[in-house]
Amino acid sequence: TCSLCGQVMWNTAVHAEFVHDHADYGFETPGVKFNWRTIKDKRDAYVRRLNDIYENNVKKARIDIIRGYGKFTADPEPTIEVEGKKYTAPHILIATGGRPAVPSDSEIPGASLGMTSDGFFDLEELPRRSVIVGAGYIAVEIAGILSTLGSKSSLLIRQDKVV
Repeated sequence: TCSLCGQVMWNTAVHAEFVHDHADYGFETPGVKFNWRTIKDKRDAYVRRLNDIYENNVKKARIDIIRGYGKFTADPEPTIEVEGKKYTAPHILIATGGRPAVPSDSEIPGASLGMTSDGFFDLEELPRRSVIVGAGYIAVEIAGILSTLGSKSSLLIRQDKVV
């Protein structure tokens, strides 16, 4: 999950809370509306701009970015092999990335109807209702953001036994 995307959405929810509490501080804010499309477009543009800045800084520092599946070799010098080609350097950073595990419909009926946490950032509109499965910080954060912005949200915890 994009941490910058999450931070922008968290900040959006904080602003929604401020608007909600304005009357308690004497501010009259009738007719305040939230537009999901506006924040999505601005968030995506912000992240694209930052990614471009980061990539340009890496290029300026003469750091090579090699994308693909890699593994360390048994060579005496620090060496990785990425898709059949070997790279040796005094310093090698492996950015592993990650992908959420999606159960099959045979494991959990209807699982294919859901989305991963990455899909949250692809939503074209705020869902009226949402169910978030999990209890990690990303699940709790997404449930809080959606709920604060107006989605009727539920948080489910997956476990094999009743606690």
